[in-house]
Amino acid sequence: MIPADTHRAIEVVWRIESARVIAHVARIVRDVGLAEELAQDALVAALEHWPEAGVPDNPGAWLMATAKNRALDRLRQEALHARKHEELGREMDALESHVVPDFVDSLDAAREDDIGDDLLRLVFTACHPVLSTEARVALTLRLIGGLTTGEIARAFLAPEATIAQRIVRAKRTLKAAHVPFEVPQADARAARLASVLEVIYLIFNEGYSATAGDDWMRPALCDEALRLGRVLERLMPDESEVHGLVALMEIQASRTHARTDAQGRPVLLLDQDRSRWDPLLIRRGLAALERSVALGGASGPYTLQSALAACHARARTAEETDWVQIVALYDALAQVAPSPVIELNRAVAIGMAFGPAAALEIVDALGDEQSLVSYHWLPSVRGDLLAKLGRTGEARAEFERAAAMTRNLRERELLLERASQMGQRS
Repeated sequence: MIPADTHRAIEVVWRIESARVIAHVARIVRDVGLAEELAQDALVAALEHWPEAGVPDNPGAWLMATAKNRALDRLRQEALHARKHEELGREMDALESHVVPDFVDSLDAAREDDIGDDLLRLVFTACHPVLSTEARVALTLRLIGGLTTGEIARAFLAPEATIAQRIVRAKRTLKAAHVPFEVPQADARAARLASVLEVIYLIFNEGYSATAGDDWMRPALCDEALRLGRVLERLMPDESEVHGLVALMEIQASRTHARTDAQGRPVLLLDQDRSRWDPLLIRRGLAALERSVALGGASGPYTLQSALAACHARARTAEETDWVQIVALYDALAQVAPSPVIELNRAVAIGMAFGPAAALEIVDALGDEQSLVSYHWLPSVRGDLLAKLGRTGEARAEFERAAAMTRNLRERELLLERASQMGQRS
């Protein structure tokens, strides 16, 4: 039986390090599916050894070394099977001398290379055109973000079984197509950019508002998405939407410290202490937004979303927020990237700018949207609008319905607290 604290430590280490381990091993074996298997083998080894020996001082390096050893063993077995001992033996010696050095040194060396980031290679490999857009996003979230199939399904508003099948098929397809583990040349990079941006932002969103678990946020995922976005920004400096996405993430990340109270409970946007917003991240985000607009990207979906975030960032208080401008930006966003979720967010803005009755009409019209059937934000928004209209009994029912839908403990507590407040007012 593994002690609870050790098991928790292993889970935390795996969340942080798994993407780097998979990416580095994929560079050795040139097969992302096999790389994930070998990384999982390293995790199993940790579960076997750490409870007795203790968590090592550098657990990430331990996992990396173990996975690399598994990869080298696998390649040796393949070499023996092919009966090319001498030729492949020399290749293995050369490979081993290249990959065995200390993990930290190898990672630092990769970061010094303009396109030498294993994680970025992994993103572009998983976003290869041989896969459907949905498969690219799901596979990369699994490999890079370390998300479970359930978490990815939540991000997609899709059944978990569908996502699981999508991931398995994607790995098989990449292997069958012999997709190289590399950052593609400029023309191919541009073709894959939309999927890569979508992947990075979904990773960020999972960190910003965790779909499940005990924590409202998973900041490590936000940090990883930001790092990938910044690397991509350096790699593709003339792409406006890359700057737009980075701007959006920087501005949203600036609110991290204000989004929870001392007990880790969620604090909603309009209730946040804006003095706790990070001014450096806001400045960085606004600068990235300016770069995107200067490149002609003002109407790009990520640039429009970053402009929305900038409206909040520029308001010194919640009361100073320019909600009319936000509605106009949502109108533009709905034209270039229409979706039920954007329409729901647009309804929130309309409620703030023009009153809850106008917004409630829009929300009620979204009630039959199949993709929103299990989306807890729909009854949550409806409950808020009903509360503002004084229909507290109905609002309470909506907050309770939303609480039953979410799998995030902190969010459930917040929604149930709001439901309880409706009872006190009725």
